[in-house]
Amino acid sequence: MLMIIDRTSEWKKGLVERLEDREPWGNWTLYKMSYEVAQSNLITDFHGLQCPKYLPDLKPLPHQLEAAETVIERMNGKAILADEVGLGKTIEAGLILKEYLIRGLVKKALILVPSSLVNQWVDEMNRKFHIPAIPYRKNYDLNHCQIVVMSMDMAKRSPHKENIYAQNFDLIIIDEAHKLKNHKTKNYEFVQHLKKKFCLLLTATPIQNNVQELFYLITLLKPGHLGNYETFQSLFSSGEYHVDQEEFLRELVNQVMVRNRRQDTGIEWTNRHVQILPIDFTPEEKEVYDLISELKQVSPDFSDAFSTMTLQREMCSSKEAVYVTLEKMREKSIKPEDVAYMDRIIEKMSALDINSKAEKAYEIITQANNKVILFTEYRASQIYLQWYLHKKGITSVLFNGKFSKSKRDWMKQLFKDRAQVLIATESGSEGINLQFCHHVINYDLPWNPMKLEQRIGRVHRLGQTQDVHIYNLAIQDTIEDHILDLLYKKIGVFEQVVGELDDILSAYKETI
Repeated sequence: MLMIIDRTSEWKKGLVERLEDREPWGNWTLYKMSYEVAQSNLITDFHGLQCPKYLPDLKPLPHQLEAAETVIERMNGKAILADEVGLGKTIEAGLILKEYLIRGLVKKALILVPSSLVNQWVDEMNRKFHIPAIPYRKNYDLNHCQIVVMSMDMAKRSPHKENIYAQNFDLIIIDEAHKLKNHKTKNYEFVQHLKKKFCLLLTATPIQNNVQELFYLITLLKPGHLGNYETFQSLFSSGEYHVDQEEFLRELVNQVMVRNRRQDTGIEWTNRHVQILPIDFTPEEKEVYDLISELKQVSPDFSDAFSTMTLQREMCSSKEAVYVTLEKMREKSIKPEDVAYMDRIIEKMSALDINSKAEKAYEIITQANNKVILFTEYRASQIYLQWYLHKKGITSVLFNGKFSKSKRDWMKQLFKDRAQVLIATESGSEGINLQFCHHVINYDLPWNPMKLEQRIGRVHRLGQTQDVHIYNLAIQDTIEDHILDLLYKKIGVFEQVVGELDDILSAYKETI
């Protein structure tokens, strides 16, 4: 108990006034009541959480309470919350913030999130934790805002950036922290310069593509914890380090990272059934694919490897996606032979009347006979697939990052109430919870396995009552074979450093 000794003599004046009956004495009963209230609010032991007793409407799960306690007691409020998707990292962050508020260690906090999640965070902090968080508006004075939720996109732009830099925050919370990537990005540079006492980085996927990304996240929290970059790179970036080095790195990481897996929570989870479904192009589709693959040889000055790879991936999705890119390339071309070759590709594409991958997707949707989320990488493929499914009598709605917040919410509601299929681009794998659905088709495979985990996590999360079925489509003898190989390698790196993942790819199977 902290005792404050007042060395002034002001008390004498008050005592004399009361002794001479010029001022009334204080009420003894009220004094005792005030004393008892103050005594009951004293926190005499720093171990254990105080906040649950102030949250009568929230019933945190054991792993969430343990995570919050670990961050506060062992990690000094600087941590990566890296639970698997759907285990409640937002709840853990809310518990930590509430605990620090109660203890008086945090008075000013900034929560940085993707723009689509601002209202969701504000609602959860207010409704579940009784924390008076507000969404930031352009005319707000941050000097008078205690708990602010702001989109990262807005925060890093002037004049908001300069206003934020002028503040001294007790706690910074960053959702989807994997988007910070490394020191070369604007997001990372912005966060690096924030004044903060405590910091929480929330991400189910702290390694997206390589182990250097984890180095930079940890450096934000504790500079020097993993040594300097050159030493770290020489030891761990090759992917060929020894077992003792791997264990040493994991031990260092675990000092700043809390990661709960579904199977370790004691909760009974529904099963996850994952398949890779190989697809064969028709001879006509393969001919177009081969023409695209030869584009670099035909015109080495015009086409680079990246452009060719992009067109190959698009061809594995839909001819509509290829056409959009090819038309842009054609407009920029100045060589008649380049234009003629691309016209030949377009002519061959126009004659295609079958999309083998779309047919497989339709087969899955028909057999599922239930709601299905279908993820594609391209908006042109989105539109095509909606037309294709409509022609087959399947109702669907689109979902992509170009939609406003209100339209995204409306599409989600239409999917829940009326449509059988939600056709989403990558933005659909972030920030929406769709436990009422339990079929996911990865129509296009991403380069990054963590994006697959994010997609699956939209449905395989707390509240899911059915087994979840995941279908990964891959066209054989194309660039998608290479993507699969790369995905497996990246999963290996993640599991070496962070820990095991739930199944997201599985092995090849010929039938559904």
